[in-house]
Amino acid sequence: MKKQKKRYGKYVFRWLVAALLVIGLIIGGQRGLHIYLTLSGKIDPDVPDPEQYPVRGVDVSYYQGTIDWQVLAQQGVDFAFIKATEGSDHNDTQFVQNWEDAKAVQIYVGAYHFFSFESSGAEQAANFIAAVPKTENTLPPVVDFELYGDGQTLPSTTETRAILTELLDQLEAYYGVKPIIYTTAYAHFKYLLGHYSGYKIWMSNYKSQPYMNWTFWQYSDQGQLDGYDGDQIHIDLNVYHDDYDAFLKEFDLKPFAESGT
Repeated sequence: MKKQKKRYGKYVFRWLVAALLVIGLIIGGQRGLHIYLTLSGKIDPDVPDPEQYPVRGVDVSYYQGTIDWQVLAQQGVDFAFIKATEGSDHNDTQFVQNWEDAKAVQIYVGAYHFFSFESSGAEQAANFIAAVPKTENTLPPVVDFELYGDGQTLPSTTETRAILTELLDQLEAYYGVKPIIYTTAYAHFKYLLGHYSGYKIWMSNYKSQPYMNWTFWQYSDQGQLDGYDGDQIHIDLNVYHDDYDAFLKEFDLKPFAESGT
């Protein structure tokens, strides 16, 4: 996913190397070795097998410009996570159009919020709730939790968890369903591991299949599909962890023919 600020690059890299060693020790065996080799670039990245992971999706924002959702649907897109808000006061200018147009061509949609370390959870929840209507037959709200910026010091773990928990709790209270957490391997390791086990995880990992239990996997930020005209030529590609029937059941979704949409 894209944000206007840069992510913590060099600083995170040092931590990532250490995290890789820890993960390898935890997982052990061939799986741990495979993760190390893919993340270090010694072997090609994992690509999800369409037969094993048949439910495919994208995530989009204003970076993709105007989207022809019918064209995307014809390329095997089953679901889409659409950026709605960021922090306490930013709204994605394409959200309303994307939300309505994707639903109109029978793509299952969910809205996501880009987490800010600088705003309270309550302020961020209010921003999202004002922008995203309660809508039947849609995916749960998503909190995009990842590091950004050029700071030399990572945000406080305790303060960050307090903000995130407040945001998640208020979204769940309003929408009646636990939000999904989108995150990266490092952010998960640093802030989430052992604290948010009740939440479904949408994991971003462009090198290897995620090592933890995941519900969605963003396996590429370099996808290229037809149907959008934004300055960003790439689009994020995702898979669900099971088959189509399980996808509908897990999120209490109705087939479009039955839902009347």
